[in-house]
Amino acid sequence: MQRCLTLTVARHWALRKKLLTINFQYSAAMSTLLIKQPKYAWLKELGLNEENDGVYNGTWGGKGEVITSYCPANNEPIARVRQATMSEYEETVQKSREAWRVWADIPAPKRGEIVRQIGDALRKKIKVLGSLVSLEMGKIYVEGVGEVQEYVDVCDYAVGLSRMIGGPVLPSERPGHALIEMWNPVGLVGIITAFNFPVAVYGWNNAIALICGNVCLWKGAPTTPLTSVAVTKIVAEVLEQNSLPGAICSLTCGGADIGNAMSKDERVDLLSFTGSTHVGKMVAMNVQERFGRNLLELGGNNAIIVFEDADLNLVVPSAVFASVGTAGQRCTTTRRLMLHESVHDVVVERVAKAYKQVRIGDPWDPSTLYGPLHTKQAVEQYLAAIEQAKQQGGTVVCGGKVMDRPGNYVEPTIITGLPHDAPIVQTETFVPILYVLKFKTEEEAFAWNNEVKQGLSSSIFTKDMGRVFRWLGPKGSDCGIVNVNIPTSGAEIGGAFGGEKHTGGGRESGSDSWKQYMRRSTCTINYSKDLPLAQGIKFE
Repeated sequence: MQRCLTLTVARHWALRKKLLTINFQYSAAMSTLLIKQPKYAWLKELGLNEENDGVYNGTWGGKGEVITSYCPANNEPIARVRQATMSEYEETVQKSREAWRVWADIPAPKRGEIVRQIGDALRKKIKVLGSLVSLEMGKIYVEGVGEVQEYVDVCDYAVGLSRMIGGPVLPSERPGHALIEMWNPVGLVGIITAFNFPVAVYGWNNAIALICGNVCLWKGAPTTPLTSVAVTKIVAEVLEQNSLPGAICSLTCGGADIGNAMSKDERVDLLSFTGSTHVGKMVAMNVQERFGRNLLELGGNNAIIVFEDADLNLVVPSAVFASVGTAGQRCTTTRRLMLHESVHDVVVERVAKAYKQVRIGDPWDPSTLYGPLHTKQAVEQYLAAIEQAKQQGGTVVCGGKVMDRPGNYVEPTIITGLPHDAPIVQTETFVPILYVLKFKTEEEAFAWNNEVKQGLSSSIFTKDMGRVFRWLGPKGSDCGIVNVNIPTSGAEIGGAFGGEKHTGGGRESGSDSWKQYMRRSTCTINYSKDLPLAQGIKFE
């Protein structure tokens, strides 16, 4: 009996010690939140605190799981966010639908004025918000600021568009009849964004959707929740200043449960999803099952093709920027560099030399050109891809290692010697690995560009105008973005952004992308006293 009692007491104290240790470790971790350090006091300029509400629908809330956001440059915790519960999601959808009834009645130019104010509010916070993007996502500071600038630019674009959207008046074959097209908002636009562009992609959708008369429900990436909260605070303030329902631009931070609910919810009239092809396929199936609308921006296995007549002074910086920028984590990152056999060796040598001169460091240091990967899982994917490339016959020319420093840093990597159809070359790996391929003919290069499953961005470097127009034509690139003498990344907001095949087929931002956020009605109006039928049919 005494022995049993002794064991029980011992176990009790061991358990208590373990719990105390866990609590101490948790407290220690929480006490080192970056937001509490003087160096990061600027985070509070964005309205952020140690623990933040992750739900907004006119009021702030969040009763779900508390998640911690980490800085990829050192893997230290920044701050925490309380995610949405399913009941809060339900409440938010209902409030969004109610807000639409107010927003849809406001004339489009007046909606444009609200979007203009959102753009101005973002301008005032552009540096501090860009710094948050850099801190939480890991991209370099200038790219973080540039991403906020994209949202600002799309707001400017949308303001003008608010006075231009509309359909044509068509000639009717019947006397005394008018045939017109009417465009109306779809209603509630769900927006699911990825970690790599936690501001810009929401901005592309949000600004255009708003001027079209829609309300928005946003679920940002679970690993960049602070950016989602900060952006929503800026937008919410504009709505509140104009006495408009906050649920016009709602936010529900969350994981797969929220995203799955949005994809299956018939009240979400259009679902815009940016992310992996694997998840995008599931989203598309859920939306299609309910005959809903989707706008998909998925993967890209993008290629630059360099011909024998190319200007190598354009090729080298273009290849380096497009493959190393954002540490290889753009959907438009160049992953395949196809070189004509006559220039292969010299281009590889020059690009490898440029790689070694890329300034690697803290992403918020203005002199840094290359920062960390977003997560530890991405580092593991990087190592696995390099191992597969070696097994399939590739040679690492440059890079190939994890860097010995805090954070998720890896060396930007160049691999040569692989066949164009090697499985790893055909796979989009979201890391800074560039596969260099050697080709002989134009037909061969064009075919290799098109043989991958994705069809997002592509580019050739040449001075041959005949080749340029063959590249742009029906037998050229099958991508949504087809460039000449510029990189695959760095698209402007004035054009439609998106791709074909496994990239999803969606289009965002400029050109006539606004049509995806509206429904079209063909309207025939009889202003005569007769009732003629189309095609000359008589029914008397």
